[in-house]
Amino acid sequence: MKRRQFFRYAQGAAIATLGINLAAHAQGGTLGVQWLGHTCFLFTGGGQRILVNPFKPLGCTQGFRPPTVAADIVLISSRLLDEGFIEGLPGRPKLLFEPGNYDVNGFRIQGIRTNHDRVGGFRFGVNVVWRWQQAGVNILHLGGIAMPLSIEQKILMGRPDLLLIPVGGSDKAYTAAEAKAAIELLQPHIVVPTHYRTNAADATCDLSGIDDFLTLMEGTPVRRIGGSSFSLGSGSIPAGPVINLLSYG
Repeated sequence: MKRRQFFRYAQGAAIATLGINLAAHAQGGTLGVQWLGHTCFLFTGGGQRILVNPFKPLGCTQGFRPPTVAADIVLISSRLLDEGFIEGLPGRPKLLFEPGNYDVNGFRIQGIRTNHDRVGGFRFGVNVVWRWQQAGVNILHLGGIAMPLSIEQKILMGRPDLLLIPVGGSDKAYTAAEAKAAIELLQPHIVVPTHYRTNAADATCDLSGIDDFLTLMEGTPVRRIGGSSFSLGSGSIPAGPVINLLSYG
């Protein structure tokens, strides 16, 4: 994806930079969470639709439908095809793709810089972890991170109500063991595993399935959703952690 394409999508999104302190956005209601495959999710609530990490069906995402859904804001963690493909998105959503602190459509959104691999970002560059509050729920989407979290990054990320974390390994995302270590550090209330091998993968996919992660997390309650979406209100967040396991549909 060429740089000018990103700026073309970002035109008109006059975004004011904020201070590093992320204040809570006063919202109520219910948060809708829909899994569109891999690390791509659509979050609905507070009058906005926020799409994270649209992808091009290829390799590990070959069998997923293209996530060309309507959104008001699009967040991408990197410019790789499995989490930063924006061709075909309808409308003119506000696009964020770099670390920073933003005020967009009344939402305060924080992008936290991490490396996308275990060698200082030299192979796959920067991964952006996204943090925001929607419908009263504190959300942290780790993108395709592979590096351990530092104490400074943990402080920036806080304790999320809802954590979306890669668990399938490869050179650019957490293994099951690395994901467990990050969960123990962040202490989220709800965990949604992402970036693992599914039936959508072709023969080139190098990810592990979900079973390795669930085995390591034995003793943590698992809620099998039985579908690709669930709803969550700020008043119904469990003490946690609880794993919400979605199925693609």
